[in-house]
Amino acid sequence: MSTKEEITSAADGSAAEIKNQQVTDLDAESSKLKLKYPRSVLFIISNEFCERFSYYGIRTIMVLYLRNKLLYDDDTATVIFHAFAMLAYFTPLLGAMMADSWLGKFRTIFYVSIIYAVGQLVLAASAAPPFNLPDRAFAIIGLILIAVGTGGIKPCVAAFGGDQFVLPQQERALVLFFSLFYFSINSGSLISTFVSPILRQDVSCFGENTCYSLAFFVPAVLMIVSIVIFVLGKPLYIVKSPEGNVVAKVVKCIWHGLGNKIKAKKGDDREYWLDHADDKYDPKFISDIRSALGVIKMFLPLPVFWALFDQQGSRWTIQATRMNGQIGSFVLKPDQIGFVNPLLILLFIPMFETCIYPALNKIHLVRTPLQKLTFGGILAGLAFVISGVVELQLEKTYPVLPSSGLTQLRIFNTLDCQIPMTVGNDSFVLENLGIWENKYIEASGDVTINYSANFAQCSAAGITNSLPGDTSGTLTGQEAQAVSWVVTKEGITRKYIDNVGKTTSGNPAIRSLVHLNSAVASTGILRFVKDSKSILNIPVSSKFVESELEEINADTYDIYFSQTLIKSSVEFKSGGIYAITAYINDLTSAKGNIITITDPNSMHILWVLPQYIVMTLGEVMFSVTGLQFAFTQAAVSMKSLLQAVWLLTVAFGNLIVVVIAEAAFFDSQASEFFLFAGLMFVDMLIFAGLAWFYKYVTISEDEDQTDGDINLTPGKKSTFDSSIDANDAKS
Repeated sequence: MSTKEEITSAADGSAAEIKNQQVTDLDAESSKLKLKYPRSVLFIISNEFCERFSYYGIRTIMVLYLRNKLLYDDDTATVIFHAFAMLAYFTPLLGAMMADSWLGKFRTIFYVSIIYAVGQLVLAASAAPPFNLPDRAFAIIGLILIAVGTGGIKPCVAAFGGDQFVLPQQERALVLFFSLFYFSINSGSLISTFVSPILRQDVSCFGENTCYSLAFFVPAVLMIVSIVIFVLGKPLYIVKSPEGNVVAKVVKCIWHGLGNKIKAKKGDDREYWLDHADDKYDPKFISDIRSALGVIKMFLPLPVFWALFDQQGSRWTIQATRMNGQIGSFVLKPDQIGFVNPLLILLFIPMFETCIYPALNKIHLVRTPLQKLTFGGILAGLAFVISGVVELQLEKTYPVLPSSGLTQLRIFNTLDCQIPMTVGNDSFVLENLGIWENKYIEASGDVTINYSANFAQCSAAGITNSLPGDTSGTLTGQEAQAVSWVVTKEGITRKYIDNVGKTTSGNPAIRSLVHLNSAVASTGILRFVKDSKSILNIPVSSKFVESELEEINADTYDIYFSQTLIKSSVEFKSGGIYAITAYINDLTSAKGNIITITDPNSMHILWVLPQYIVMTLGEVMFSVTGLQFAFTQAAVSMKSLLQAVWLLTVAFGNLIVVVIAEAAFFDSQASEFFLFAGLMFVDMLIFAGLAWFYKYVTISEDEDQTDGDINLTPGKKSTFDSSIDANDAKS
């Protein structure tokens, strides 16, 4: 019987009964209808891919930009990196409140995205030499705007996507959306983590060997594209009005309860202090807050995990700059190694769900959520033990730097003849285009050392006719400095202060020490050629002047003076400091020699893989489990509050790194790694103690149906409510 017929035959019934029957039948009929998949979510997923590519593209190379271009030291670069991350995890609170209480999700995403894109353009401009901007100031301004932008977007996009579905009819479609949404997050971060270092190092621009401005500009373009994509979907979106933010309501309730408790008269006792707010707030709401506070107490030790986890982008990247990334003909860059984290996440999550957790459950090991959290934290501490051990081995490859009470002395020969010499008590033959060095000469202030040299062979070859066969004199050194002297046709007269430390970028660096006969040319260019293309050009003059250290990408090059080949197939390795000595008396007999001043990185970058693998294992157990635990131990109405507190644990974790990096407790990086590992183990011991006394609660299904579900009831979502995946905390 149709609804119309039912209404007609029931003319003698009450109007209310007729109306109720009509609604019931319409609901039954509509529930059978198959709704089309909302096309609007394709714009949201595309927007999220571009935004995640943009964010990770910047984050991946940030610490190297701070060190290599803005010339901050390691500790300061680390502090700025983690201050940026801290701000990025504080600002979601503001974004959620704006969306839920004022602007709504669509307008919040749109307005904050504009701030985000402006910040990226400012950051890219800071790295572009033609603009001649105060680079440090503009970089910091850009990073602040980006942190505000990504933080404002973070709590809104997933929830806005959920708003596009009609439930419960489209439950399966919603699950597919969150799967695609999760894939867009991980694919965006994976691709940008791999590509951005290539743009940074393998592209030259504005006369420099690197191109940070392009590496920042490409993510800025992607962010602008994401805004365009997002706006294009406007006609298709379901846009809901702000409904109020639960985090703000909870804060007001707690404040009111505390105030009433303080003002309560003697004898006005309650079972729980928050019950004093029952004059204004519903007892059910107060009970929900109480359950949430029990979970929040368990969150208190969690920031230490994030203090370790987020150092993948700072301390671990800096560690990788001191390692050899050569893999066959490919060079894995130090900031590129981080791409293994999102890659492993995609592999590990299904592996844990289908294999590891069931296996652990069968042997009654790591069964409860709190046990998983504890074990995940222990794995993070173990990852830092591994990184500390790697650092101890890496320290053995560090160059010998001049230090207090000592000076280093080097003599370079730019002539094509042997020179017998005595420096102090050391007698030797300085080979053609060769070097003599002593790294351990005692010095207090300036030091003077006598020398003698025999130029007879050079005179016989017609190289130094103006010099007597035997000459003598003094060489000077300076405490805590590497001092280099150069032999030219005029004798040992040229002196400069050398830099023998590895470059902050990890690239090899070259200094030119070339004798050019004025009869050949007054000036020229020393060219380093790869695949018939000049990669590096160093000016040369007949009036000898040593060049500055010039960085070059680790690779194999042919070296030319103008069009004359001096040396072929010379390999410059990561971390090496080199000098090229050359004697160019005529273009047919030009000779050159490559001298290694500081040995290149010898420890391979793949030695850091174990620490990344262990950290990612810990992340899967910690990050995914943490929010799942929270959302099953508190009322559905409190899920927004719990996600807000979860994000704050990430922010406070980064604050811990800022404090420890600023304090600079140790000179050894290995010691700092072991400190963080120790903090993690102690922290997990405290957490295990809290977990021991924790009593799990069960939230009834009736309550879920009454309050609305985080994943399945968009109409009752606040902005913090979204499908939770492993990337929520780090993305």
